Amino acid sequence: MNPRTLSTAEERREALVESAVHVFADRGFHGTPTAEIAKAAGISQAYLFRLFPTKSELYVAAVDRCFERTLATFKAAAQGLSGEVALEAMGTAYVDLLDDRDALLGQLQAHAASVNDPAVREAVRRGFADLYKFVADVSLASGEEVKTWFAHGMLLNVMAAIGAEHVDEPWARTLMGTG
Repeated sequence: MNPRTLSTAEERREALVESAVHVFADRGFHGTPTAEIAKAAGISQAYLFRLFPTKSELYVAAVDRCFERTLATFKAAAQGLSGEVALEAMGTAYVDLLDDRDALLGQLQAHAASVNDPAVREAVRRGFADLYKFVADVSLASGEEVKTWFAHGMLLNVMAAIGAEHVDEPWARTLMGTG
């Protein structure tokens, strides 16, 4: 008989954040009951609130995780590169990242939630600041070039959300950069 291995609070916390990323991406901050996240993580709702005293704190942890993944994607893409080549590699990696439903929806939901929740707003600001710093440092691009690069990324978010890659019309081809 194998003795049962108990997870540490930190392991449970990590599993909870991972579950929260997925569940919040699907239904957003306001549309997601904490009971649903607890169930997805395999813990009780009471334990969820021991790990994160408020739903907002859990959501901020999920938002932080999404930004950490985006930054890790940029770092992996730019490894050993600099300048315009790094910027292009990060852009390509970002397009690939948007194929991940949780990554795309997580971003869109975080932007929406930041309108009314100061803690979420601060998490999104912090995440963008970290992304900006890395992209600016590795790309050696001007502030205007970095702004344009991020603006293009935001456009890609919208195009991915509406499935524009499947629309064969001039506006979609132009905005997707394929026509």
